[in-house]
Amino acid sequence: MGHGGNVIQELTTDHREVEDLFARIEALPGADEQRRELADRLTMELIRHSVAEEEYLYPAVRRYVDGGDDLADKELADHSEVERMLKELEGCRPGDGRFDTLILRLKNAVTAHVSDEENRLFPLLADACSADSLAKLGEEVRAAKEHAPTRPHPSAPDTPPANKLLAPGAGMVDRLRDALTGRGKQD
Repeated sequence: MGHGGNVIQELTTDHREVEDLFARIEALPGADEQRRELADRLTMELIRHSVAEEEYLYPAVRRYVDGGDDLADKELADHSEVERMLKELEGCRPGDGRFDTLILRLKNAVTAHVSDEENRLFPLLADACSADSLAKLGEEVRAAKEHAPTRPHPSAPDTPPANKLLAPGAGMVDRLRDALTGRGKQD
């Protein structure tokens, strides 16, 4: 799937990739270890995506969209719920009943969040921002994902400026851990 374009195009591409990862996890037999590898990749994608939204998308929503504070607060609450589930999922193995329960709960939460963003938040942002502003946000989101953490950190700040200061350091440590363990390697 191609990344690029404005912030809405970039984040929508992420949403489709996450949907594909859920489908791939669900298509495998319950105890298949490849489900753990896909769950790790899903976690990495969701965390990077969330951090980028928290650093750039939601501040823009607060600034440009009428009622943006309430919208951003709701989306941040969704992220917190998903991050707690991802943290719990880290300790589960395929074949463990908790694994399947968490994947289902996670999919339902993410699907509702994606629907809300794509059907409500993105159109409001598109109406409130210029094409240039949306394109610049797309660039910022892509850059943020490059340095974002890849593991859940439910206690980490999720609003500027603290999140922008701490996320790159956590991301560096996470990527080092991932490299040492082979976590998230693509087939």
